[in-house]
Amino acid sequence: MPIPIICPGCKSRFAVSDQFAGRTGPCPKCKQPIKIPALAVKAVTIHEPEAPVTSSTAAGRAPTAPIRRMERPIPPLAFAATAGAAVALAAAAFVTGRVLRPAFPPAWLLLSTAFFVAIPCVMLGYVAVRDRELEAYRGQSFLLRSLICATVYAGLWAVKGLLPPEATAEMWQWVYLGPMFVVSGAIAALATLDLDWGAAVAHFSFYAMFTAFLRWLLGLPPL
Repeated sequence: MPIPIICPGCKSRFAVSDQFAGRTGPCPKCKQPIKIPALAVKAVTIHEPEAPVTSSTAAGRAPTAPIRRMERPIPPLAFAATAGAAVALAAAAFVTGRVLRPAFPPAWLLLSTAFFVAIPCVMLGYVAVRDRELEAYRGQSFLLRSLICATVYAGLWAVKGLLPPEATAEMWQWVYLGPMFVVSGAIAALATLDLDWGAAVAHFSFYAMFTAFLRWLLGLPPL
């Protein structure tokens, strides 16, 4: 980098190469000796980054360390108990429908059963398909959200029961009716459990298929 120079004798201005820094040489015009200033070297200090802190300090600094989230899976015993309950419920539906052959169950019994079956389906379905990047709902908040979602799921069976029998007698009719129920159930899962769209559809579909299977074992039309 050129060094600007002003001759103290003739006041001429010129520049010299930085390779002559710190030397003395004659002015090109008046030949008076000129001391060329040395280049100033600035010391660069590299500061070590501060160690992250996990809690507020006396100086009022906010925590800077990343928060470690511990994933707490459901104990295998809980899965085993739920699976056993599902098998027992399926066996009871089979015995009731194929052996006892009762008259058509009242609507209130079907609706209440759909609700109570929905609760474990909603909870286990959430554990299976939730976004692992998000903190999981737990405790009272999870229970309340699950109850709301289960109510909507069971309510969709009530809506189906209000449809005229001829509107759902053929399977091809569900090509038009099915998407409306699936979208409604997925929206409920989106709103209550913060699932993404694909996971919400899978969540409701799991409940719908299980309850349809129970209805078939009971001797009722699956849909």
